[in-house]
Amino acid sequence: MRPSNRTNILDAAVRVIERDGMTALTFDAVATESGIARGGLLYHFPSRDALLQGIHQHLAGVWEASMIDAAGKPADAAEAPERYQAYALTCAQAASRAELQLMFDAAATDENMQPWTDVVERWSPPTPQDLSDPAALDLFIAKLAADGMWVFEALSRSRLAPKVRQAIADRLAQMIAAASKTA
Repeated sequence: MRPSNRTNILDAAVRVIERDGMTALTFDAVATESGIARGGLLYHFPSRDALLQGIHQHLAGVWEASMIDAAGKPADAAEAPERYQAYALTCAQAASRAELQLMFDAAATDENMQPWTDVVERWSPPTPQDLSDPAALDLFIAKLAADGMWVFEALSRSRLAPKVRQAIADRLAQMIAAASKTA
């Protein structure tokens, strides 16, 4: 199936951000990168804010699709340990600088943050409310470790070796499984 112009535009916008940073995200840059006329971009995204919101929705959707692949089912069909493990395994995939820049950008507005928040709430352990529950704390610590590995990968000039990344992801999955049994 051929990707839609909208998807091509969003993918091109992410490539512009990855290569040149957020400030380089202009309609002209995306038009050049995508091979779609500026008018075609404006048809799908009438403003830069609309384009940014579209990028956030698109990447949050791609991120969730990775978790669905990892779990083998959507969030609403997966048990909590399966969701949490899928989250950890997906965060263990190499992150891009564009994704990190977009996450910082999203934090500036509720509208851009919402697609990311929705995915996190479906797939990751909640912040523990009962601090005397070690299993809930362990689940949340595993989430923080997965998030930290994702940020590390996005910021580091030298990526983790795939074997190391996989070993960490596997260990986080084991920690989640163990904590889930006692929860």
